[in-house]
Amino acid sequence: MTSTAELLKGAAELFPDEVVTQAHVRHLDLPARAGRFALITLDNGFDHTKPTTFGPQSLANLNAAIDQVEGEAAKDEIVGVGITGKPFIFAVGADLKGVELLKRHEDALAIGKGGHDVFKRLASLAVPTFAYYNGAAMGGGVEVGLHCTYRTVSKAIPAFSLPEVFLGLVPGWGGCALLPNLIGPERAISVIIENSLNQNKQLKGPQVYDLGIADALFEGADFLEQSLLWTASVLRGELDVVRPEIDRGEAWDQAVAKGKEIADSKVHGAAPAAYRALDIISAAKNGDLRQGFDAEDQALADLIMGDELRSGIYAFNLVQKRAKRPAGAPDKSLARPVTKVGVVGAGLMASQLALLFARRLEVPVVLTDIDQERVDKGVGYVHEQIDMLLLKGRVNQDKANRLKALVTGSLDKSTAFADADFVIEAVFEEMGVKQKVFAEVEAVVPEHAILATNTSSLSITEMASKLKHPERVVGFHFFNPVAVLPLLEIVRAEKTDEASLATAFAVAKKLKKTAVLVKDAPAFVVNRILTRFMGEVLGSIDEGTPVEVADRALAPLGLPMSPIVLLELVGPAVAHHVAGTLHAAFPDRFAVSENLGRIVEAGKRNLYVHDSGKPELDPEVAALFQVGDSPLTEEQVRDRALNAIAEEIDLMLREGVVAEAQDIDLCLITGAGWPFHLGGITPYLDREGVSERVTGKKFLAPGVASVPE
Repeated sequence: MTSTAELLKGAAELFPDEVVTQAHVRHLDLPARAGRFALITLDNGFDHTKPTTFGPQSLANLNAAIDQVEGEAAKDEIVGVGITGKPFIFAVGADLKGVELLKRHEDALAIGKGGHDVFKRLASLAVPTFAYYNGAAMGGGVEVGLHCTYRTVSKAIPAFSLPEVFLGLVPGWGGCALLPNLIGPERAISVIIENSLNQNKQLKGPQVYDLGIADALFEGADFLEQSLLWTASVLRGELDVVRPEIDRGEAWDQAVAKGKEIADSKVHGAAPAAYRALDIISAAKNGDLRQGFDAEDQALADLIMGDELRSGIYAFNLVQKRAKRPAGAPDKSLARPVTKVGVVGAGLMASQLALLFARRLEVPVVLTDIDQERVDKGVGYVHEQIDMLLLKGRVNQDKANRLKALVTGSLDKSTAFADADFVIEAVFEEMGVKQKVFAEVEAVVPEHAILATNTSSLSITEMASKLKHPERVVGFHFFNPVAVLPLLEIVRAEKTDEASLATAFAVAKKLKKTAVLVKDAPAFVVNRILTRFMGEVLGSIDEGTPVEVADRALAPLGLPMSPIVLLELVGPAVAHHVAGTLHAAFPDRFAVSENLGRIVEAGKRNLYVHDSGKPELDPEVAALFQVGDSPLTEEQVRDRALNAIAEEIDLMLREGVVAEAQDIDLCLITGAGWPFHLGGITPYLDREGVSERVTGKKFLAPGVASVPE
C-alpha cells in the first residue's frame, strides 16, 4: 500500500511551481503549569498578501511536523498540540494552481487521499489537539482545524468559509463528513451549500463561534495568548467544553432536503458539486467518518476531472488575477489626481454614484440637477444611506459625519464644477440631452478634468463629437445595483487620450471595481450579449411560444435569474430602449419586439403576478400580446439563444470590442452575475459544442477552462 509520504511525493512532482507552506514546530510551557505544549505554525514565508495554501509539498511538511509531535506525545513529552497560522492568515485551502494541472483521475484521487491522510492524524494523536483560527481560513484551512479536538477563533477574522461548492468542488478533506457531525446538518449545509452559492459569502469570527464551529472566541490583539490560557484551563480540567447533541433522526433528512431546494434554486441542477456535497452530508448521518472521507475522495476526484470545476477555476482566476491587471489599460503613471468629483443628475443612479465616490475616494462630491427639489432628494438619499451604514456598524459616527460633509448639491454647474477633476453624467439616456450636458460642463471645468458618461448603450464618440476637447471623454458604465455588482466597463472613444483613460482606470481601482477596457461599440459588452439573448427569447414568444416555456428554457444553465425576471429587473422600458439602439446598429441580428413595445406603452413594469404564490403571466400583459402560431420547445428556445450568444461573442471578438474572450467572461461574471460553473459563458459554449457549431472553432484553447489534454 502506498504510504502518505510516497503519495505526496508523487503529487509534488506534478506541481513543481508550488508556493510551499512550512509547518514550524516550537515548544512552550503553558500557563498555570499545565505542561509542555507543541505549537505548529503554518507559514509560506510571504506576508498576508500571499495567503498560505496546501499543495502536495506543503502537506508533506505538515505530515513531517505531525511525525515529530506524534513521537513526542507517545513519550509523554508534551500534553497537547496546537496549530495556527502566520499574521492575518490561518490557511486558505488547497492550491488551485496544482489542481488545474491534473490530467488523470488517479492523480486527483491522490490529492484527496493525501489531504485526508495528513489531517486525520491530528485526531488520532495520543494528546488533545487545538486549532487556533487566528486569521483568514478557507477550505482546507477550515478543515485541518475540524480534525482537531478543540478550536478557538479570533474576533478579527474577516473571512472564514468552505467555498468549494462555489468553485465546483466539495469540501473534500473532511468538511462534508465532519462539519455536520460537529454543528448539525442544517448549520453545516448553510456553510457548505448556502453561503457558497450566495456569491461565496464569508463568515466573520463571531459567527464562526455562534455556529459552534469554534469552542471559544477571543479578541484579535492577544488572540494566541488568550487561546493558550484557555488551552491550559481545558487541559487542567478546569473548563469542560460541552457541545450540543446532534439530532440524527428525521431532522437530518429534512436539512438535506432543504439543502437540495437551495441548490435547485441557485444552479437548477446545472452544476454537480452542491448535490455531491449533499450526498456525503446525507450519508454522514451515521457518524461513520471513514466512509465519509472515502466518499469525499471519490467526489473530489470526479469533480476535479470535470469541466464545471475547470470553468470554476478559470472564472476564479479571471476575478482574482485578470481583474487586477486589466488588458489594454494604459500606464498608471499617466493618471491624474482626482481631488473633487462632480455628478450631473441627482436621480437614483446618480445618487448611488455619489455615495460610492464619497466612500471610496473620500473627496468632495457635488450633485447638480435642473431644480432644487431633485438636488435635495439626491443629497438626502446619500445621507440616508450613510446613516444606514452607521446603524449597521459599517462606519463610526465620526466617519459618517465626514462622509455626509463631502456630499453636497448645487443648481449652478459653473460654481460646482469649477475645481472638479472628474465629472460623470447620469442623466436621461438620449444623445441630444447628453451632448447638451457635456457642452455645459466643458465650458466650466478645468482643462485637465475628465468627462465621464454612465451611458449603457450610446456612442461615446458621438457624445464627444461637438466638444473642443473630445480627448478627455471616457465611458464609465456601472451596473445596477452599483454597490453590489463589481463590473465597470471603461469605454475608449475614438479620440480618448491615454491620460484620460489612465485616470479612469485609477479611479476604478480606488472605487474597488473590476474595470474592463471596452471599445466604443453599441451597448458595449454585457448589454449587447444580454439584449441579443433576450431578443431571441422574446422573439420565440412573439412567434407563439408560451411565455412560461420560453422563460424555463435557460434554466439548465443555472443563471441567476430567468429571462423574464431579468427583464422585470432591468425594466421593460430600458430593455426596449437598448434593443432599439442595437437594432439601429445591427438590424439583421437585433429585433425590436412589438409585444415589448406594447408593454412599455401600457406602463407595465412586471409581466408576472404572484397571487397564487408562484409567478404567472399577468392577464393584462397577456391581453396586450399578439403572437404567431409557431411555438418552440424549451430545447429549441435554448438552442436558438445559445447559438445567438455564440455568434454575437464571435463578432465582438472580430470587432475588437474587448481584447480576448476572457474579458467577455469576466464582464458576464462581474456585471451580470453569471455563474462560475459556466466560466462566464465561453467555456460552456465550448464544452456543449455550440461554439464549433456556430463559428467552426472553440473560443478558448484546450486546457484553459477544461481538463488539459
